[in-house]
Amino acid sequence: MESLTFAQTISMAGFLFDEMIFGPVNSRRLGISLGINLLPTHGKFCTFNCIYCECGWTSNRNGLHMQLPTRADISQRLRQTLGELIGTTRQPDSITFAGNGEPSMHPEFAEIIADTISLRNELLPSAKISVLTNGSMLHKPTIFQALCRIDNNIQKLDGGTEETIRLINMPLKAFRIREYVETLKRFNGNLVIQSLFLRGEINHKKVDNTTEKELKAWLSLVLEIRPKAVMVYAIERETPLEGLVRIDEAALETIAAMVRKAGIEAEVYA
Repeated sequence: MESLTFAQTISMAGFLFDEMIFGPVNSRRLGISLGINLLPTHGKFCTFNCIYCECGWTSNRNGLHMQLPTRADISQRLRQTLGELIGTTRQPDSITFAGNGEPSMHPEFAEIIADTISLRNELLPSAKISVLTNGSMLHKPTIFQALCRIDNNIQKLDGGTEETIRLINMPLKAFRIREYVETLKRFNGNLVIQSLFLRGEINHKKVDNTTEKELKAWLSLVLEIRPKAVMVYAIERETPLEGLVRIDEAALETIAAMVRKAGIEAEVYA
């Protein structure tokens, strides 16, 4: 993992979700999306420290003194909110677990997913359940099994090599790309890969996951995993690391075309 200089650490506070249930918002990928934040509303809690994360840098790495919403609170608030939205122009297309970090870090994540599935089936069967995750908790069987049960299991893959992923995502624990890919293959195609492309520099090291070499390695992993779709992204908001270059839509379309040529659905969000 690359260490951060003091100037980088304090460069931006980041964009945080200040509610447990937020939205609905018009999502580029999920339609009308009702968000669920299982993490603190006052700070980021994550296993990664991505240089592009809209929530800012990961400062509280051990989770001490973090107050998380309870399973009962989430279920009660979700039932209330869905009741208010059903039949309106803001009725959700997706109930989406995102928020201020990695949602699967919540100790009751699997149980909360089960509750959400039950509420969805009861109140709004047309809605999809989506989780945006970096995949760092997939070694826990309960997490893996919970993600197998949802509609949109969206997993991060921002590079084709460990070196690139360590530069871009800066996992806070040991990351082995081969183990990660083998775990993703166990979903048997019931997942979506989300990949953000950028260029820049961190601690005097260049980072660029759009080079021919990097794209070849990334595409090779995508073809191994065989997801049902790939989401190709550019930076959307301010980033904690300054100076990152936003990849233009034409370049992203070229990347997506590589995926489509291999027989996998790909969409560009630029």
